[in-house]
Amino acid sequence: MTTTLYRNGRVRSPADPFATALLVDGETVAWVGSEAAADAMTADTTVDLEDGWLAPAFVDAHVHATTTGLSLVGLDLASAPSLAALLDRVEQAARRSRGGIVLGTGWEEDGWPERRPPTAAELDRASYGGVVYLARTDCHSGVASSALLAAAPEAAALPGFEADGLVKEEAHSAVRKAAFAGLTPAQRREAQRATRARAASLGIACLHECGGPGIDGEHDFAALLHLARDEPGPDVLGYWGELAQTGGIERARDLGAHAVGGDLFADGSIGSRTACLTHRYDDADTLGYAYLDADQVTQHLVACTRAGLQGGFHAIGDAALTAVLDGCTAAAREVGLDVLRAARHRVEHVEIPLPRHVEQLAQLGLLASVQPVFDSRWGGPDGLYAARLGQERTRTSNPFGALAAAGVPLAFGSDAPVTPLDPWGAVRAAVDHFTPGSRLSARAAFSAHTRGGWRAARIDDTGELAPGTPATFAVWDLAGELVVQTPDDRVSAWSTDPRAGVAGLPDLSGPDPVCRRTVVRGRTVWSTVPGEVHEPVGGISPDPA
Repeated sequence: MTTTLYRNGRVRSPADPFATALLVDGETVAWVGSEAAADAMTADTTVDLEDGWLAPAFVDAHVHATTTGLSLVGLDLASAPSLAALLDRVEQAARRSRGGIVLGTGWEEDGWPERRPPTAAELDRASYGGVVYLARTDCHSGVASSALLAAAPEAAALPGFEADGLVKEEAHSAVRKAAFAGLTPAQRREAQRATRARAASLGIACLHECGGPGIDGEHDFAALLHLARDEPGPDVLGYWGELAQTGGIERARDLGAHAVGGDLFADGSIGSRTACLTHRYDDADTLGYAYLDADQVTQHLVACTRAGLQGGFHAIGDAALTAVLDGCTAAAREVGLDVLRAARHRVEHVEIPLPRHVEQLAQLGLLASVQPVFDSRWGGPDGLYAARLGQERTRTSNPFGALAAAGVPLAFGSDAPVTPLDPWGAVRAAVDHFTPGSRLSARAAFSAHTRGGWRAARIDDTGELAPGTPATFAVWDLAGELVVQTPDDRVSAWSTDPRAGVAGLPDLSGPDPVCRRTVVRGRTVWSTVPGEVHEPVGGISPDPA
């Protein structure tokens, strides 16, 4: 096996808090230690870290690779300042496509002067009668042109259909499926490569792909997993969101999925007013939408547990969480609590849990896959959550501190393209949560975005760097020194004393670290040094910021 010695840096390792060097033997960390000890080491290759910081790589525990890639290489509407600007971008895209389908994502009407989404008639005019599908930023509703609606006539009879082109709930799934059916395998590959390349450039070594029959479908899911096996880059763990009682377990196994869960929808999203609530939205006369009941949850988790597979659900609203947790409690009575806990089933998002939900999550051994940037983007007294939910519910949303204090394991993700791939942004959002009691320490947040992602996938030997662990890490250029950051002054000052040997982290009040190298099981999949990656995963460069 090839050996590589990384030295003259700062290494984050529980084996040695003052380590400056690390030896990789094949796919595994063989040694960590001091510079003086490194002088006696021999290796096939030596890499001078030049005072760079070498640390466990990030895991993004919730992504949609194809849609994310389409926003990277195509029509990203997140920055559209108005409805008029969106329609102008659609017109330009229609001209470039020369009659092909126009796919876009990321629009958000709440900040526009018009404060409404485009209509089908407006999309028809902008696209010269073309096929257009534009997903809202949360991807739980969208708008479609008349030509696309005609290609999905069944949508008109489904819940969530509106004649002006706005689609939600089941109607949205039908229209989205028709839109994405027009993508060629080459277009999907380009998008998936773009996502993996962007992730690698940001120090992300693993992506949890949350697919399903109502998202991008079986062929897209299988193609992504094959691509990740055949080409170097971040690992991709597939989460297939389909109920066991409709064949989800068999399908997941046939597709090579890691688990039967992820975006198995119990409800929708807050932005689209489809997250299922106990009390009505503040700005609309609706409770949202429930896709599953407790009995369906029970059957799914019992089947997954008995099959030795990890299951899970997408649940945002408090009513949806009640259904999931009631179903999980019933499953525990059927298979045994200890057996259910050992399966480490997971819940995605967990945005508006009640205090009793937090206790139940801990008692049932469930993992919470959460997205901290949701709070920094939509939380606070003047954000979208406040408009949809009111101030009281907004203050209790995304309670990372309460979840961690109760013993609920956390894994961080982006839900890209809902929010961009941005691991340092997620760590910062958890540390700077709008609600002080929901904040995490920088150490807890970093752990949730590194080791936490592996643990959420039931992979326990990755996420820390010590002899015998997989050599999966990133090397960073830092603008300042490593510091120990605590959420408040209740934490004893001993931990900030360098003599204590507590590992520091980049100062989150400064600029983000810049990824210089990403290594997955000993193999460099991203490097800023020309020629170091002989089989690149794509041509996406890091964001200038």
